[in-house]
Amino acid sequence: MKTKQCLVIGLGRFGTAVATTLYEMGHEVVAIDQIEENVQRVMNLVTHAAIVDASDERALRAIGASDFDVVVVAIGTDVQANILATMNAKSLGAPYVVSKAIDEMARRVLERIGADLVIRPEHDMGVRLARQIATPNIVDTLDLGGDYAIVEIEANERLRGTLRDLNLTGRFGVQVIAVSRAGKVEVSPRAEDDLRPHDKLVVVGTSHSLDELRRYLGD
Repeated sequence: MKTKQCLVIGLGRFGTAVATTLYEMGHEVVAIDQIEENVQRVMNLVTHAAIVDASDERALRAIGASDFDVVVVAIGTDVQANILATMNAKSLGAPYVVSKAIDEMARRVLERIGADLVIRPEHDMGVRLARQIATPNIVDTLDLGGDYAIVEIEANERLRGTLRDLNLTGRFGVQVIAVSRAGKVEVSPRAEDDLRPHDKLVVVGTSHSLDELRRYLGD
């Protein structure tokens, strides 16, 4: 695994979780916040922590924002500071900026000023939880961007039979890219492969097609 240089701006609960987890996974993490108490809390849990106002472009330039592989703007309630930090990171040449948005309007603004990825953690987690409650056989979801995602599905009685007979591509517009049974993974399964309940399928498709499959499995 290539070690990444990561800058995390804003050390509330979300930013702290991102920074400390990246560090635990072996990446180099610089974590900054305007509030000394927040910086002190993560001092020994990241590579380097400092009190920096990221809404000040000169301060962000001084810590070399453009040199990081990833910049995560995790400022919570101060929308203006979040937008300024994102704008500053992009204008200084940071190659990949992830920004946290507190609502839909902030998301649109952050995308417009050049954030490479905008996330709404509480909203996104709420959507995932609702889907998990509605269709508990959906094990996990990976968003690929561009409206495509990969989901891991646990097969139920509705997915019994060969892949050819089930015809998931024709019926739902999704593609099965792997099947796991009892810990053994079959990549690019064949049309004649049988599915049984509790098999795990890795499926790729658009959000719409995956939602159609979810509804079918959950009915």
